[in-house]
Amino acid sequence: MNRLTVTYTGALLMLALGCKDLTLGPKDQVSDASFWKTPDQFRLAANDFYYGLQGADNWTEISSDIATGSGSTQMSSVSNGSYLPAANSDLWDKSYAGIRATNYLLTKAAESGLGTQIDRWVGEALFFRAYHYWNLVKTYGGVPLITKVLDVTSPEVYTARSTQQQIIDFILADLDNAVPKLLKQSQLGADEMGRVTQGAALALKARAALYQATWLKYHAEGSPTAMLTAAITAADQLVASGEYQLYAGQGAQSYKYLFILQGDDSPEVILARRYYAGRATHNWTRELWFNYMIPTKKLADMYLATDGLPITSSPLFKGYDSLKSEFQNRDPRMAMTFVVPGSDVFQESGFQPVFPGFSGSNATRTGYMLRKFLDETVEATQFAGEYDFKEFRYGEVLLILAEALFERDGVISDADLNRTINLLRARAGMPSLTNGFVSANGLDMLTEIRRERTVELAFEGYRRDDLRRWKTAETEMPQALRGVKFVGTEYQTRYPGLQIGSDIQVDANGFIVAEAAASRQFVVPKHYLDPIPLQQIQLSHGTLTQNPGW
Repeated sequence: MNRLTVTYTGALLMLALGCKDLTLGPKDQVSDASFWKTPDQFRLAANDFYYGLQGADNWTEISSDIATGSGSTQMSSVSNGSYLPAANSDLWDKSYAGIRATNYLLTKAAESGLGTQIDRWVGEALFFRAYHYWNLVKTYGGVPLITKVLDVTSPEVYTARSTQQQIIDFILADLDNAVPKLLKQSQLGADEMGRVTQGAALALKARAALYQATWLKYHAEGSPTAMLTAAITAADQLVASGEYQLYAGQGAQSYKYLFILQGDDSPEVILARRYYAGRATHNWTRELWFNYMIPTKKLADMYLATDGLPITSSPLFKGYDSLKSEFQNRDPRMAMTFVVPGSDVFQESGFQPVFPGFSGSNATRTGYMLRKFLDETVEATQFAGEYDFKEFRYGEVLLILAEALFERDGVISDADLNRTINLLRARAGMPSLTNGFVSANGLDMLTEIRRERTVELAFEGYRRDDLRRWKTAETEMPQALRGVKFVGTEYQTRYPGLQIGSDIQVDANGFIVAEAAASRQFVVPKHYLDPIPLQQIQLSHGTLTQNPGW
């Protein structure tokens, strides 16, 4: 994929060594001694932080239970539990390189004497430092907390791991400090669209606080109350700002278009990794054409029927016998996330009907194909997609608020449902979720809140983190990855030559098995955290301890 890349040093020791370069003053560059004199120079330095946004690297669910695909052997091995500790990690290296860069700007800001003139760029540095620590802590748990620029003599080069709670507390403190220094979304000039705002800091705070709250609660590691309060406060503050709203620019199809070119710079986007024609493009649309990532039956079955009931209890569900039957009378977001067989998909020659299946260019391991993120421009079909990757959006904040309120109180009012989840449902054309409906139909409110989060945020990179913080990964992840029903359906009629047991595998009910349960595992507590890269352990002189089970 043609993405923006930045070269980073690897280990913490290498980061310390790298700081010597900043004092050399090469003749073909602005020297460090002559830089950091004006607010504009701080702005230029802050520009580099944006290369650290994860983009498509974060928009994947192959490591979870709701997707499979051809995109990454490594992520597939994470999904099935067969992965081993790696010597190095791009996430670790890039995160600490980003942290070093933010620490450097913050140090220079303190020395500059420019005061409030550079508040914005200090705020951006604080946000990105928190962002990098967030990516580390949700992956590894506690990590070394580095708050200043190191050199080779700094004892902090061998800093031991802080606890997960200490890292989360540090993230929230940085974000609290960042908010008053940053502009609101509405204060950005036309040439500043895409810069970090107060909304981005609040969204990250709400995300990190909810994660830690539910981790503490379900892993029995402490009281979640303070973290739930922090998540609710941050989300409420963002909502009350009036700076954002759900994208509705394409009417009933707005959910689909939010994630491609039409949704760029919409009022729902809080922060995105930005792309530009002729300068920075990506190939995500074509990657997905060829099944980099494909949905599983587990996700397909989560979409409600149009009466608001699960398909296991709704009389509107049409079953699996035909290619299209399971998509009928379902939450419209399903057809905007999956390619419905026979529906038109934009390709190089224009819109063409596509039938996901088991042969030709549309062959998939599950019989499903992903529609979400498929752009409808010629450029995207020719390896030069231009739409942004929306890393923080208002829809997620509404889901955070609903979940945190329920987790804090054990209940959620209809009024709070109406200002959170039901706004998302209304955009999709689904009936409201109410306490009366849940009670009358024998449903469980927490299950429905989590269902709403999963389908709304599908393939945006949240699922594995959610399963780990809810401590349900040990139940969900070892299950078989399944696909469409094959035996006795139109699929079997359409592919009469496929031999069950050799060409395809099916379960006792005739559903495709893309990966059998026997090939999947989730070991407790081992797989609740990723292993610290082995080279980091070796370079730490014994100060870094490995995660349990690794």
